[in-house]
Formats: sequence, structure tokens, C-alpha cells
Amino acid sequence: MEILSKILIAIVALEHLYILYMEMFAWETLGKKTFKGSLPEELFKPTKGLAANQGLYNGFLSAGLIWSLFICDAVWSKNVAIFFLGCVIVAGIFGALSASRKIFFVQALPAIIALIFVLLR
Repeated sequence: MEILSKILIAIVALEHLYILYMEMFAWETLGKKTFKGSLPEELFKPTKGLAANQGLYNGFLSAGLIWSLFICDAVWSKNVAIFFLGCVIVAGIFGALSASRKIFFVQALPAIIALIFVLLR
């Protein structure tokens, strides 16, 4: 259970590193592909700075999850993982309600699954 929970945490962390990259460095290319239909094409250039800011926050989420994998104390590691997975879940639910339902399945659901396994270890 321990190894599986760490693998799931790592997957969520990697996903948020990808989101960081897309929003900070590839908003006008990958961002357009990812959010096709959700945002008019002409808005990608003027929203590049806003997307970069969002990407930075996703990077912080990823950093916290990665940090939790390297903490030696089991209780402290679990608590840090719970906190950052909770943040991802809240962000995913908010994104699903405010932007696109797809965000729930792409962002919140993997974090919910990871959180369940963290709580079961």
C-alpha cells in the first residue's frame, strides 16, 4: 500500500509539472490544444501572463507532493501528502465548477484516488 500510494502521489506531481510547463511556457501552443473550445483562440496571447501565474501555483503543488515523497518520518510525510493532495482536489473541483467539468476527471479524481491510498497506508 505504501509503494502504491507513493506511485500515485508521483503521478499527480508529474501531472502538475506538466501543467506548470503548459501554462508557463507553452500556453499559446499546448494550452490552445488542451483548452480548445473552452477559450476563444484570440484570448491565448493576452492571457499568457495569467496562465503563467496559474502554472506557477501548479508547480508549488507539485513541489509539495514531491517533497512528501522524500520526508523520512512516515507521519510527517503522510500529513504533507494529505495537505497537498487536498489542495489539488480543491483546485480541481473549483476548476470543474468554474471552467470545465473535464478538470475534475483530469485533476481532482487522480488526487482523490491518491488520497484514498495515502489514508489507507
